[in-house]
Amino acid sequence: MWWGVGAALVANALYSVGFVVEKRALGSLPALSADRPLRVVRVLATSPLWIVGALALAAGFGAQLVVYRALPIAAAQGIFVSGLVLLLLLSSAVLGEEATGRERYALGGVLLALLMVVGSVREGEDVVSGGAPWTLVLLVCLPALAAGVWLYVRVESRATKRHRVPTSGIGYGVAVGLLYGVSSLAIKGTSGRLTTGAGPAEAALSLLGSPYPYLLLFTSVAGLVMSQAALQRCRASLIVPVCTTVTCVFTAVLGTLAFGESLPDDPLLVALRVGGTALALSVLLAMPRHDPRPAAPPDHRPGPYPTDAPRPLPPTPRSPR
Repeated sequence: MWWGVGAALVANALYSVGFVVEKRALGSLPALSADRPLRVVRVLATSPLWIVGALALAAGFGAQLVVYRALPIAAAQGIFVSGLVLLLLLSSAVLGEEATGRERYALGGVLLALLMVVGSVREGEDVVSGGAPWTLVLLVCLPALAAGVWLYVRVESRATKRHRVPTSGIGYGVAVGLLYGVSSLAIKGTSGRLTTGAGPAEAALSLLGSPYPYLLLFTSVAGLVMSQAALQRCRASLIVPVCTTVTCVFTAVLGTLAFGESLPDDPLLVALRVGGTALALSVLLAMPRHDPRPAAPPDHRPGPYPTDAPRPLPPTPRSPR
């Protein structure tokens, strides 16, 4: 169990570094739009700094495969959420992003939810599942993919309208989080297929005969285009925590059911796990949907005269004749 915890912490560090490096690289790239996916890929491939961030995320993906071999889904997601702390520190130090007071309280709630979920895990009591019926996995994943794409398109269309309050990225984070939640289930299924005890050829055939590589392919391409366009427009310190929360809650709840990993027998542990999940959802729903409008500069305060222009002198009284 403990080497799985270590792999999860390494994955957290790689994911946090990868997102921050990508966000830094996106600041110097042309505006990206999910409506033109080929252009997004072409522009990203020309940035060496962005490629470094992508390699860090790919390494985190490899560490995540190790995690799912050692930890139950709910425990793994609880540890993954803890990576938000490192992400916030890096976002502040490298990107200069600062969270609002309301967002700090929300992130504190997420960390409390993490402690509740991790506290519900007992070594030797949770069973790590190796597989699930692929029809059940598709029944869970396909509606989530459709919902994620629909929500992203809706947020994108509303954000492009003039005179709207600037979006904070909550909708983008939820949409991409649903896609990454499906990707997380596909990683879990892939991990099980690769550790069946069969030879490499048999394991490869078993994997290709399942929906997991195709789900990974779609979520990788669509998630890349959608997440990078959203990350360029919104703060990493907000959109990534929302995305991570949605991914972890989706994977912990539906993944536990789909892969048959039963809840603990102790009522207190069940309450901690369910309560932590409910708290994370409540925090997500309470977070602000829009960034505050930027304050007007002092030289352009409303008034009868512009502050940077001289006011007209009063009329000079005429002398009597």
